Amino acid sequence: MLKSTGNDQAVEAAPPPVPPLFQMAQLLGGFQVSQALYVIAKLDVATKLADGPRDLTSLARETGAHEESLGRLIRTLAPLGLFQDSGGDEVTVTPLGEFLSATHPMSLRPAALFWMETHYLPFAGLLDTVRTGVPAASTHYGKPFFDWVVEDPERVALTNSAMAGVVASVRAGMFEDYVLPAGRTVADLGGADGSVLAELLSRNPDHSGIVFDLPEVVKAAHGVLASRGLTDRVEVVGGSFFEEVPTADVYVLAYILHDWSDEESGRILAAIRKAARPGARLLVIESVVPEGDEPHMAKMVDLTMLGMLSGKERTEREYERLLGDAGFTLDRVVATPSPLSILETTLL
Repeated sequence: MLKSTGNDQAVEAAPPPVPPLFQMAQLLGGFQVSQALYVIAKLDVATKLADGPRDLTSLARETGAHEESLGRLIRTLAPLGLFQDSGGDEVTVTPLGEFLSATHPMSLRPAALFWMETHYLPFAGLLDTVRTGVPAASTHYGKPFFDWVVEDPERVALTNSAMAGVVASVRAGMFEDYVLPAGRTVADLGGADGSVLAELLSRNPDHSGIVFDLPEVVKAAHGVLASRGLTDRVEVVGGSFFEEVPTADVYVLAYILHDWSDEESGRILAAIRKAARPGARLLVIESVVPEGDEPHMAKMVDLTMLGMLSGKERTEREYERLLGDAGFTLDRVVATPSPLSILETTLL
């Protein structure tokens, strides 16, 4: 809507504020929106639109959808910024909606499938979690979430794909000017497909590395390392970081400790302490929860931790205490362009 400024210039008028009652209604209806996004991802609608507008009839036919129902879903999501009306029956995906395309370089389509197919139903038990402290996923699946995941190779592949996409988008630019601490060998513990270590080593050619994770998970690293030309510089090792880890000069825990309780995190740090020499460096890559009420990604991620895992997001003081109890001193917290920080620590 345009309004006159009195000097023959028209400016865009600010939209009227949304009344608090409607804000709350929108929040309460969030579960419907997340399911709608899941349907768009599952039917691969955004991918079909990646090359340009499509008519609704052919789009429905190619995605196996009921035409009217798909049209209504798209109409619902358009005001949220995912689609726009191209005129007639044509549908256009927006830059926001393109994140659900499989061809987008920072695609969140795997994350949409992962969250809805593994997290959505357990979250119906969040009330019991808040009452008991037991993660809803553990109750829903009858065992800890990661124990359930590794039972099925398809779940492992979906988890790896989702986490690679999410972490890649979250950590974009974080290693741009970062220099690894001195030391020949870097061990990425819980390194999954090796993408974090590959990025670090590509920027630090004098280092060699080890990708370490559960045997069912870490085998995906072979393909990533081969594609980056790092096979001769990186060893792929299977095992549990709760029991024993390889010896290295520099250790990396990238988005790992937040998955685990203080007691479980202490076991991971104890395994590192047992394998490492005094003076070894540990890089903890995590979101650090800011004090106060300011918005931060970590505060929403903590809701996921509450419902799905035993872990939690932590403040800088909480990390300093956790690491100190395990024999590591927190040297500095390196802020990055991403929501993640690099906590540099030294084994005493």
